[in-house]
Amino acid sequence: MNNDNFVKSTETLKETVPLMIKHKVPTTPANYALWYTYVTQQSPRLNQAIDGEIAEQGQCSPTACDKLYQQHIASKTVKDMAQLKQSLTAMMQELSHSMTDTLSETESFQHNLNKGFNQLELAEKEGLSLEETMGLVRNLVKESRNIQLSAGAFRTQLNSAQQEIAALRAALHESQKEANEDALTGILNRRAFDRDMESFQLKKQPYSLIMLDIDRFKRFNDDFGHQMGDQVIKAVARRLKESCREQMQAYRFGGEEFALVLPNRSLASARQHAETLRRNIEKIAVMDRKKGERVNSITASFGLAEQQPQEPVIDVIRRADEFLNQAKKLGRNRVLPVN
Repeated sequence: MNNDNFVKSTETLKETVPLMIKHKVPTTPANYALWYTYVTQQSPRLNQAIDGEIAEQGQCSPTACDKLYQQHIASKTVKDMAQLKQSLTAMMQELSHSMTDTLSETESFQHNLNKGFNQLELAEKEGLSLEETMGLVRNLVKESRNIQLSAGAFRTQLNSAQQEIAALRAALHESQKEANEDALTGILNRRAFDRDMESFQLKKQPYSLIMLDIDRFKRFNDDFGHQMGDQVIKAVARRLKESCREQMQAYRFGGEEFALVLPNRSLASARQHAETLRRNIEKIAVMDRKKGERVNSITASFGLAEQQPQEPVIDVIRRADEFLNQAKKLGRNRVLPVN
C-alpha cells in the first residue's frame, strides 16, 4: 500500500468509526467491513439498503448488519464453502482409494494363503524336506504381516478421518450457533433476539414485548408425530412474520415459544396486536397427510410487558413470561394482562 492509499484509508476509517458510534453498531470485524464499505460508497446497493434500514427501522440492528454483511460483503464465505467441499471430496476419495487398495491386498493375501495351505498339504503327501516346509511357513508369515501393515495403515487413516470429521462437525455447530435465523421456521432465532434486545437497551429505545406459547403443543407430537409438530410451529411462525409491521420483529424464542418485539409501542398497542394475532392463529389449519385430515385446533397463549425506563431486558422478559404462564393457567388461548 502506498502512502496515498494509506492516508485515504485512514481518513475513511475516521469517518467510519464515528458513524458506527452514532448508530450504536457493535464494533465487530464484520461491522467494520460493512460500514467501511458504506463510507467509501463502493457498493450503491449496500448504501441503499443501509439507508433504507435506518429510514424504516430508525436503526441498523445487529441482525440487520449481519444480514447486509452476508448479502453484500461476505463473498469469501462462498469460496470457503467451496474449499470445504473440495477438501471433503479429496478426503473421501483418499479413503476410497485406501479401502480399494486394502481390499485388493486382502484378496491377494487370501489367494496366497490358500496357495500356501495347498502347498503344505502337498508337502504332507509328497514328503517335502523340513527346510522346504519352513520356507512355506515363512511365506505365510510374511503375507500375514503385510496384510497387518496394510490394515493398520487403513485403520490409522480412518482414525485421522474421524478426527477431521469431528472437527468439521464442531465447526459446523459453531457456525450454526452464529446464525441469526431459525433453521426450521426461517424467522430470527434466540441469539438474534438477545442481540437485538441488548441493542435496544444500549440505545435506550422503548418497546413492548409479546411472548406467546402454542397451547398443548405436546399433544400434536404425541397424536400426530413430530413432523406435524414442526408443521404447526412453521405455520404459527408464518403468522407472526406476516403480522410484523412498522419496525416489529418476530423471533423463535425456543421450542414452541415465540417473541415479538414492538419498538416505541405502548402496552395497549401491544395488547391490540396480540389479540389480532391470537385470532389469526385460531384460523390456522394444518393437513395431517397420514390420515388425510386437517388439524384446526391450534391456539396460543400470550403474555405482554412494556419496558419501563431503565428497566433491564431480563426483567421485561420475566414479566411477560409470568403473564404468559397465568394465561395458560386460566384456560389458555388468551392475552394477559387484560389492562
